[in-house]
Amino acid sequence: MEIELWQWTAAALGALFVGLGKGGLPGVGNLTVVIFALTFDAKASVGLLLPVLISADIVAVYIYRREVAWRYLWKLLPWMCLGVLAGYAVFARMTSEQVRVFIGVIVLVMTALHFVRLWWRKRNGEAEDWLPESSFFAVSMGVTGGFATMIANAAGPVAQLYLLAVGLPKMAFIATGAWCFFLVNLFKVPFQVDLGIIHMESLAVSLSLAPVAMFGALIARPVVARIRQTWFEALVWGFIILAGVRMLVG
Repeated sequence: MEIELWQWTAAALGALFVGLGKGGLPGVGNLTVVIFALTFDAKASVGLLLPVLISADIVAVYIYRREVAWRYLWKLLPWMCLGVLAGYAVFARMTSEQVRVFIGVIVLVMTALHFVRLWWRKRNGEAEDWLPESSFFAVSMGVTGGFATMIANAAGPVAQLYLLAVGLPKMAFIATGAWCFFLVNLFKVPFQVDLGIIHMESLAVSLSLAPVAMFGALIARPVVARIRQTWFEALVWGFIILAGVRMLVG
């Protein structure tokens, strides 16, 4: 793969955002998705990004290894895997142009879900009694999240909406989300290899970016403590919306 300097620079910035997102900065995970999709061929970008995500997942699951709410993880995970299989079947039939449009749609939908999650937290504070036990809720969130993460590596807000709805404490919320995407991302690897978007050349690029993502995950906590998060989040989500629209219009 011939990659120009500006592409390396953009990809390294995206990899840093991967790590920061795993460490708790909202929105930067979706920001990475659009950076990669606008920097590389849209279909190839999905395979380039996955190993970078897994490298940051490794750091996140180590840091948050003791706070996982396994009950809710196992309730969501099988349905996410089913969604991955559905995404795999669809992705195999898509052109790069169609993938670009799908990524734009998914990123905008995930952005909307993020704000739904914020509204839910403000309105309810804690979960409704019926919601944690609702099979339909777990199935719908799981399949939707699995499909979105297979097509675009962008399902964070879906899982977060589910974990918020069941009323997990902050640390359990972060830890369960970290383990969920670590396991789902590992599950996706053989399917993306079969699709031809992960191969030896792409893997060499991804592994070159992995240390940047791991560094971002390690420094995320002190970074979160030192930035004005309201302004930062507004800039991130604003850019995601603009980039999502840009990918839709070509």
